[in-house]
Amino acid sequence: MDINNSVALVTGANRGLGRAFAQRLLERGARKVYATARRPETVDLPGVEVLPLDIADPASVRAAAEAAPDVSLLINNAGISTGTDLVTGSLDAVRHELETNMFGHLGMVREFAPALARNGGGAIVNVLSAMSWFGGKGANAYHLTKAAAWAMTNGVRLELAEQGTLVTAVHLGLADTDMAAGWPVDKIAPSDLADAALDGVEAGSAEVLADQWSRDVKSRLPLTPEEFNAAMDRALAALMTA
Repeated sequence: MDINNSVALVTGANRGLGRAFAQRLLERGARKVYATARRPETVDLPGVEVLPLDIADPASVRAAAEAAPDVSLLINNAGISTGTDLVTGSLDAVRHELETNMFGHLGMVREFAPALARNGGGAIVNVLSAMSWFGGKGANAYHLTKAAAWAMTNGVRLELAEQGTLVTAVHLGLADTDMAAGWPVDKIAPSDLADAALDGVEAGSAEVLADQWSRDVKSRLPLTPEEFNAAMDRALAALMTA
């Protein structure tokens, strides 16, 4: 699909990747951009149409779908990371991440799929992570939710193909946002990530590996678990000492 003249809705558009998506959509000629956030007053980007949205609240998701029936491009960007482990961490925190990062995205897909079909099929972008494929102490709940969201993305892609809706999974390592502020390593610029994702949509791509880190991690998936974990340990050590 063409980004030019599209009608897009971006979740979590008040900062970070979401704000970059909204800005690049406007700059690339989108006819309308719905910028959504749990606190809509924090959206400060000129030229967007602001909507309140909490993707973990089904009533809020339904209200957003009713308010934006002309959407042809859905950008599922909003997400959280609680820094929780699976065995010793708070189970409520794990559930909260799942409700947001997987069920929240799925709820958006379910509510907006009929509008996308009416508007010619359109496209959905699910912002995932290289952590769809690996975990680590202090981030295993996040890994679980992104792995689940990857599987969900692959499933809805098959289910929505008949109505002509493209579903694009976008994977990245670290972006230069508040969530990654504590990592003193190279990070992709939010605007570059947004461009990579939107280029993928225009090319009809089912998957976008937005940086070298995500490409390297995926290339290791054929390894055995032992080989994969050892390779990841080496890669993380090299990253932190670079």
